[in-house]
Amino acid sequence: MNENAFHDLLQQLINLSPSQHHRLYAHLQGHDSSAVEVLISEREPHLCPHCQSAGLRPWGSSHNLPRYRCRCCGRTSNPLTGTPLAHLRKRDRWFSYARTLIEARSVRQSAAECGVDKNTAFLWRHRFLKAAAGHRAHQEHGIIEADETFFLESFKGQRKLPRPARRRGGVSKTRGTGLDQIPVLVVRDRSGAMADFILKKLDAAHVREALKPLVDTDACLCTDGAAVYKAFAKSEGIAHQAISARGPRTHGVFHIQNVNAYDSRLKNWMIRFHGVATKYLAIYLGWRRMLERYHEGITPKLCLFEAVGYYPQQLTQT
Repeated sequence: MNENAFHDLLQQLINLSPSQHHRLYAHLQGHDSSAVEVLISEREPHLCPHCQSAGLRPWGSSHNLPRYRCRCCGRTSNPLTGTPLAHLRKRDRWFSYARTLIEARSVRQSAAECGVDKNTAFLWRHRFLKAAAGHRAHQEHGIIEADETFFLESFKGQRKLPRPARRRGGVSKTRGTGLDQIPVLVVRDRSGAMADFILKKLDAAHVREALKPLVDTDACLCTDGAAVYKAFAKSEGIAHQAISARGPRTHGVFHIQNVNAYDSRLKNWMIRFHGVATKYLAIYLGWRRMLERYHEGITPKLCLFEAVGYYPQQLTQT
């Protein structure tokens, strides 16, 4: 490019919007932080995160992020305001950390790979996965499989326990629906739409509370022979197909093998964490759903989009 053309290009830079200026700067940086900056700059807010009005206008930039000011409430914000990633530092290492989430690395492994403290890696894990934990199917159709699985109640990380500590995690005092077992209801239809629910108790009331807004009235619910599912289907007028554990595993197209296979993958995947604290169980369930949702197509960019609140429908364009 000759000098005159370069001078004309420089003159055009003053017409760039704050977001465009930020994206140009990030592109010139040429490393992982630039990729994150471009990713965040693409998420230009349309509503004020404080008052939800449409009165946002550009207000310069701060910390390499475009800044906006609301005409209604007068407060400023950036693309990360109101998201779980707000106020987190070291954005140049977020892409690397997102890769460790895809590989399901331990906290210490992630910290070593990204060059951060283990406490920072632990904080990032829960911030990155907070929004994804709520990304589940809201409606399922057709043949819907449902089954429950159980996780041993854990107070991992707490200094004061309401019971004597188990040796190396220990085992449950009871099988199945004991008080020290946390029931998780997993629901999946044949299109792959999936949801899971941590139940306070595996009874008809809690099962109905979870399934009623999820299961379409024209669907067919496939479960094992547990009475709670039969009671739900009868009360809601939904077709129900029970698969007995002592009989054939399939009745034509009706079976629960998909949801059972997912339960098996989930349990095997959880082993690497050597027990998950019950208060964080929802985070890990959402983490596994995110990995299942994209399969081999998952990328650090998709992880970051989910972390800032983009729903799967926005990312997969379904």
